[in-house]
Amino acid sequence: MTGAIAVSRGQALAYRVAAQGLHRDGTTVSGLAVLDIGVQEAMGQPAALAFAARLPETAPLGPGKTAIGPGHRLALAWSLRGAPHVHRRRDLDALTGALWPLSEPDAAGRLNESGPSIRRSGISALDQFAAARDTMREVVRAPMSKGDASAEVSKRLPKPMLRECRACKTSHISDSAMRAAFLAAGLEMAPGTSPPVLRPRAGAAAPAEADLAALTELALRYLALLGPATVGEFAGYLEARRADVARAWPDDLAQVSVDGRTAFLPAGRLAALRDAPAPELVRLLGPFDPYLQARDRDLIVPDKTVHKTLWPVLGRPGAVFVDGEVVGVWRTKSSGPKLTVTVEAFAPLAPSTWSLLENEAQRVAEVRGATDVAVRRKD
Repeated sequence: MTGAIAVSRGQALAYRVAAQGLHRDGTTVSGLAVLDIGVQEAMGQPAALAFAARLPETAPLGPGKTAIGPGHRLALAWSLRGAPHVHRRRDLDALTGALWPLSEPDAAGRLNESGPSIRRSGISALDQFAAARDTMREVVRAPMSKGDASAEVSKRLPKPMLRECRACKTSHISDSAMRAAFLAAGLEMAPGTSPPVLRPRAGAAAPAEADLAALTELALRYLALLGPATVGEFAGYLEARRADVARAWPDDLAQVSVDGRTAFLPAGRLAALRDAPAPELVRLLGPFDPYLQARDRDLIVPDKTVHKTLWPVLGRPGAVFVDGEVVGVWRTKSSGPKLTVTVEAFAPLAPSTWSLLENEAQRVAEVRGATDVAVRRKD
């Protein structure tokens, strides 16, 4: 590691803004830097919103404008934290190895099982992960709904791996197990399907253990986009144990002091940190935007009183981002072809900022396929 350098909070955030392409300095979707770690998807098209926040003004937006799925450069898969993410297809094999359970406790965590429940089953967490992987790979040989896949997989698994489901009035493989083993089973999801349609990924690798080198590379990518950061923050991002993740922590890192807090950055990124341009921009960041995925939330938003508003357990809003600061939240409501974007600012905003927010709302409308948009201020 190189000697420590001191930077301010503002410098660190300016670096992240530039590293993630929020200056819209010109690229295609597949060339966006944030795809180095993947972009989370959910209802409301947060992945497309993340792309729109970073693409040039002339980029085509709207439904169907981003090609995702079989035959395309991008793929949708349950991956990080078991959540659906858009990834570059070429990254999926390495990501599979990087997200393989690193220990028995790590496997139990990914399966969302406690130690006692694993012991009662008589099957180790690592063996349960392997059984889910093998069975899902065996069952899903053609496009299949999640429900059908779950039913067929459940017929073939040992009974101790099944969980009682009141909604289904039956016992089946847990949702956590399906998500955790998804990449290792060589699968991807068909975009825009609800319930999800699972399908085999052509040519998918079939690893049998964790790939620490791939995990190290993923850590470097995380640090390049969301650094300076710590090993604990990266472990939190993965929802993995710090002790396990530390085994793959990169060596060639620079130690950085951010307002007295020690963190790390790839040594080759120090110049970009020092020279990051001022983030003089206005953006409507969608829910789950990569910028908001960093685990050092106190750095992103020092005012802890708004953390629950910005990062609630359910119903996460978008973030109003002005000159490097989160200054409010936003939500949408659709009525036919019209989209209303309601902005709740944490403090008064300048008239020029509201004008720029209207431009950003138009991009949100394009992503959602709306032909008319209005911005409403919430007092």
